[in-house]
Amino acid sequence: MERRAGLRWLRAAGSHRELGRALGQASYRAVHETLLPSELWRGITHPRHDAAVSRMLAQCQASLPWVVEELEGLAEGLELPFRQVFAWNSRGDLLAHCPDGCTTVVLPGQEPCIAHNEDGLPGFDGDVFLAQLSPDGQPGFLACCYPGSLPGHTFALTESGIVQAVNNLRFNGVVPEIPRMVLGRTMLAQPSIGAIVEMLERAPASGGFHFTLAQQGDTRLYSVEIGNGQVSVEMIEGPFVHANHALHHAGAREGQTITRSSRDRQQRGDELVTARDCDPLRLLRDTGGSGLPIYRRAPDDPDHENTLATGVFRLLNDGLEWEVYAPGHSEPCHGTRRTLFD
Repeated sequence: MERRAGLRWLRAAGSHRELGRALGQASYRAVHETLLPSELWRGITHPRHDAAVSRMLAQCQASLPWVVEELEGLAEGLELPFRQVFAWNSRGDLLAHCPDGCTTVVLPGQEPCIAHNEDGLPGFDGDVFLAQLSPDGQPGFLACCYPGSLPGHTFALTESGIVQAVNNLRFNGVVPEIPRMVLGRTMLAQPSIGAIVEMLERAPASGGFHFTLAQQGDTRLYSVEIGNGQVSVEMIEGPFVHANHALHHAGAREGQTITRSSRDRQQRGDELVTARDCDPLRLLRDTGGSGLPIYRRAPDDPDHENTLATGVFRLLNDGLEWEVYAPGHSEPCHGTRRTLFD
């Protein structure tokens, strides 16, 4: 573990249990000091969710035992009961209004760019971290991680050249069969976007997520919205912003919650992204407009979320450039690279 320009960096390799244990150990202080005393933790781990947790756990054990193994290692590293850790990693499936935010900016072209603000619990400010993990028998990846959570639900890039940025969707009336965060983690093991879409189309019902996806060597950009057992895929053809509500999924018509922040960020982002000289990093740091800001640092944010990290990924003809920034830092927490891992 090391710290660079405001963000910690974890490097680990080995079995899924070993990687989970490393993630748990890196998360231990923040989870025990910030998360366990919170009302959100008590609500997520309440016995009223036992039936849903058991149902999702049985599905994961049957279809994705390696993710369960990673979660078991995470619980061991955190020194917490496994079912509580599993429930926490199912929070967006158990609660439609879970406080997970985020804004994604996409600029298509011959060398596309995907940029993303990771917005989450203000109490985790300074505690989110980067994890560079190399699982046995699967592609390695770099991901932004929350304390106590699996990788794959924030932003990430993999040795397969896939860039993934994730936004929370708040669908109503979901009866979950598998955690959406488990699906996000499984996506990091796939060799191609085609394989990701096939996996999501076969998956049981989960809570809602929006995935922005791209793969180095391919200029196509994908907007993928999932939730309640349905998948909607659209190609991104022009400058694009996504906040925290579905834009093309059937759930957008059937019932979703759009918070004031999500609506305001979408509207402001749509205004800014069409500018001729649009700079994705400047857009993601924007605090202007008449509504709630894109860059979220207010202690009284109505969704109880703050911007905790920002990732910028450029898919070049000869490689991939990436930068990750901590709030308040003008310099990225690493050097730009042309390869994913060196």
